[in-house]
Amino acid sequence: MPRSVLIVDDSDLVRRGMRQFFEQLPDWRIVGEAVSGSKAIEIASELKPDLILLDFSMPGLNGIETASVLRKKLPHAYIAVFTVYDTSVGSRLSSAAGVDLVLPKADGLSSLSKTLFHFDRHRGAS
Repeated sequence: MPRSVLIVDDSDLVRRGMRQFFEQLPDWRIVGEAVSGSKAIEIASELKPDLILLDFSMPGLNGIETASVLRKKLPHAYIAVFTVYDTSVGSRLSSAAGVDLVLPKADGLSSLSKTLFHFDRHRGAS
């Protein structure tokens, strides 16, 4: 059974790039996309994705605030946050919100590959 992913970013370009990446992977299916934290919470609550990719900086609820809500609603979901900011700062903030992984957006597709590697390791340990 394919694993599911929810893509959350206010940039259409970023969402499109992530979508194209996952469309090439037979073991993954995109269950939804959101441009805001509140929409992400709504979609994730309904569809319960295995992996949630969040932009750190979004209008309204940012990625950390969204992750904190999602962690409570979906404790088994794997949450990765992508940021253009210093990942050490993002990591400190994210650990308090229950984020599994923080990665720099600047690394592009390499970051998505790292996310899947960490997701698989995390799932293997469960």
